[in-house]
Amino acid sequence: MLSMNRLNGEYEVNFMAEEEHSVFYFKKFEVKQTQCAMKVGTDAVLLGAWVACSNAKYILDVGTGTGLLALMVAQRSDAVIDAIDIDMQAYMHAKENFEVSQWRERLNAKQCSVQAYAEIAERRYDLIISNPPFFMNAHKSTFVERNVARHFNETLTMGELIQAVVNLLTPEGSFSLILPVKEGGLLIEVAESQGLFVNEIVRVRTKFGKAEKRLLLRFSKVRSEIKTDTLSIQNSDGKYSDEYIQLTREFYTHLPERLQSGK
Repeated sequence: MLSMNRLNGEYEVNFMAEEEHSVFYFKKFEVKQTQCAMKVGTDAVLLGAWVACSNAKYILDVGTGTGLLALMVAQRSDAVIDAIDIDMQAYMHAKENFEVSQWRERLNAKQCSVQAYAEIAERRYDLIISNPPFFMNAHKSTFVERNVARHFNETLTMGELIQAVVNLLTPEGSFSLILPVKEGGLLIEVAESQGLFVNEIVRVRTKFGKAEKRLLLRFSKVRSEIKTDTLSIQNSDGKYSDEYIQLTREFYTHLPERLQSGK
């Protein structure tokens, strides 16, 4: 799942790694991704394993891609899950992946932008999740679909996303997503200006002692004291950390069955 780049004698986790397999197998479901612009990646798995979803009745996955996030929260909850994507290939992949899963009755794929969906949605959501396309200064790919999936301000601005979330979220609902550190800081500012407040931040590092690469964020319409934490995918020795194994062990097939602590 995670690719490693050798740098100065050490191996670094590549968050943006894309799997070349046509089908990616998790413990309880599979994800077909042949024609999808964005493949199974670490960001989505982290978010899907971390987000609090067990009490949600209705969940919306914005920019579902292959449907991975929706499948993960389907495994972890009894919620009805709507998953939207503006890209037709992504929608078709997600729909197919849902249909072969054991939670097919609770999963609904829709081909639609979040801006349009906010205008026509018939329900409000307890939880909205997204692995959004915000990489503001990244080198642009010549592959158009990949640009749409990765880059800020191609088809969706941060302001548009937040406005749609505010419209679609119940008064007590929460919005969770994962972003690079720079973009996450900006989104916190944009969200607050529109009445959505950050309640939790988890700072993700590829390896213990390294700089933070991603932010796991939880927002709501209620301002509260911000809960903060850190997560290291690897220990300083390059082995998967106990906290990462514990978080993702119900999904990945390749992680150790026992934690280093023996639990």
